[in-house]
Amino acid sequence: MNTDDKRLSSPARKPPKRVTPQYLENAALHYLERFASSTANLRRVLMRKVDLSAKAHGTDREEGARWIDELLARYVRSGLLNDETYARMRTESLHRRGASTRLIAQKLAGKGIGRDEADKALDSLREDVGPDLDLTAALALAKRRRLGPYRRPEQREAHRGKDMAALGRAGFGYEIARRVVDAENPEDVLGE
Repeated sequence: MNTDDKRLSSPARKPPKRVTPQYLENAALHYLERFASSTANLRRVLMRKVDLSAKAHGTDREEGARWIDELLARYVRSGLLNDETYARMRTESLHRRGASTRLIAQKLAGKGIGRDEADKALDSLREDVGPDLDLTAALALAKRRRLGPYRRPEQREAHRGKDMAALGRAGFGYEIARRVVDAENPEDVLGE
């Protein structure tokens, strides 16, 4: 069966639903049940639905945008959406997984978090973790990916370049990557 036959035999894709204020509210609540979100990210998700509805049903895009703005304002007032809390939560989660401060700032910006809120979240994390976020994050990434001091001793020298490159691609500077990869054991890194 060639690709043309597959397209003809596959069931037709359902057209998008017509957007109403109730539909947008249901969609927003369903999304928030599954994912933490910033205000800007939820706006983007809902606007995609409005755009699809406008394309398929000829609904008014501006009216849909007004409905979204009213819905988001209500959610912010009630505390259901809080960008500061979202930024702090996301920052902590990414740091635990081994993301550099540079990568954390990029991810937050991608979700519509402003630079000031991102800086506040990183400052809050520095108070909890310590001043050298990148070093602790690099160690977390090394542990998760079994790099540097977490690699078996007989493999360390042969994979040093790959380990340095992996940390570099993750957004860590040369000095931090070198300290982590060349450490005999993880406790030595933070003690230096």
